[in-house]
Amino acid sequence: MECFSYLNRALESSLSPIVIFATNRGICNVRGTDMPSPHGIPVDLLDRLVIIRAQTYGPAEMIQIIAIRAQVDELMVDEESLAYLGEIGQKTSLRHAVQLLSPASVMAKMNGRDNICNADIEEVTNLYLDAKTSGKLL
Repeated sequence: MECFSYLNRALESSLSPIVIFATNRGICNVRGTDMPSPHGIPVDLLDRLVIIRAQTYGPAEMIQIIAIRAQVDELMVDEESLAYLGEIGQKTSLRHAVQLLSPASVMAKMNGRDNICNADIEEVTNLYLDAKTSGKLL
């Protein structure tokens, strides 16, 4: 509650900052109280916000993001492997799919190739688990 009070006062100042919240909470209690509120944010602060609905990425968007990341990291990835990483991103998360690029690159280099192929991705997928799968194993 103290944090929300501080933000409320900060937003009223003449030099008010731009504050961005990201949440996936529905109607739940504001932390530290028994007061239910949308997104767990007090109603007086919620009235000051502009809410933008975010949607999940589609397969084509994930492939495009992964391709850009590979280009930035100067990694060579063929189209088939990008599509496979896009599938992994849909099943797990975009973050996990992007994080597989680096170990897949190491696997490709160990196998004497500069280009990442599906076999490299499959091998690192068996080595590195995403958060959901890891949580299920525990």
